[in-house]
Amino acid sequence: MRLTSKGQVTIPQNIRELAGLKPYDEVEFEYKNKQIVVRPVKRKNTPAEEAIALLRGSATSNLDMSADEWLEMTRGAR
Repeated sequence: MRLTSKGQVTIPQNIRELAGLKPYDEVEFEYKNKQIVVRPVKRKNTPAEEAIALLRGSATSNLDMSADEWLEMTRGAR
């Protein structure tokens, strides 16, 4: 393996498979006893669940209105 000019390296496919790594998985690095250790980061939630959690409540957090009032404001009176 050779580092790119940006300090990147590709993890070989057989190693990714053995470690159970899939595209967009996160890994962490540790420098220990003059060795670099790479290990998968285990998430509690999926990336989609994390994104939803970040957005939850953001649409109405600064508004003092009910859901019906919000819908009427965004859709217009019916």
